[in-house]
Amino acid sequence: MATLLISDLHLHPGTPEITEGFLRWLEERACGCEALYILGDFFEAWIGDDLLDLAGQDPSGHADLSARVAVALRRLADDGTALYLMHGNRDFLLGERFAREAGATLLPDPSVVELGGRPLLLMHGDSLCTRDTAYQAFRAQARDPQWQAQVLAMPIVERIALAAKLREQSGEATSNKAEAIMDVTPDEVVRVMTEHGVSTLIHGHTHRPAVHELEVDGRPARRIVLGDWQPGQGWEVVIDDGGEPQLRDVTLGQ
Repeated sequence: MATLLISDLHLHPGTPEITEGFLRWLEERACGCEALYILGDFFEAWIGDDLLDLAGQDPSGHADLSARVAVALRRLADDGTALYLMHGNRDFLLGERFAREAGATLLPDPSVVELGGRPLLLMHGDSLCTRDTAYQAFRAQARDPQWQAQVLAMPIVERIALAAKLREQSGEATSNKAEAIMDVTPDEVVRVMTEHGVSTLIHGHTHRPAVHELEVDGRPARRIVLGDWQPGQGWEVVIDDGGEPQLRDVTLGQ
């Protein structure tokens, strides 16, 4: 059976075409797979697992979306597919409750897993963009347990407003940054792969799908970058039993 990896869906009530495409992909493509790995930025924003308590009461649609997606993932898990979720830079507050309701396991970033008979390094990818020093400072803050606890203690309405503010600030900052700054730092890629003793790295975050050939410790290596999902198109890495990881674009039918 195949294993699938995806990233950067950025699910949001304002992009229903992506949500519907993903739910069809689950039913038509992921059904029957051995495992599904979601490598971060699954949601455009996540303000805390208590969002699930507002299903049917949240006029913004975030709660209904999260509940619907959790049910769809649980259905896949109940059919025998192992599900793994990794935090991204947008949904770093995803917690154990959502994972439990979705039938998934939260996966640390980075993680080394054995797929297709070989060890692979899985990451979201944002920690590799070391030239973006302003973002790295925010990332360190956002991953701090004390900061997260303070945010989660805020009333949910305030958290929704904070998420919207952070999204706006991120968009403004991105528009003013050079393209190279927002991409991975090659030396950091080699350092991390060397540290974990792997020759294949799979990540998302940059929205630049590609397969990059490189050298690690004098040996051939590969960095596979998953793309972000858009209306009508998604990206996946598929690994069949004993096979090499393959990056594919996916047409999301109506």
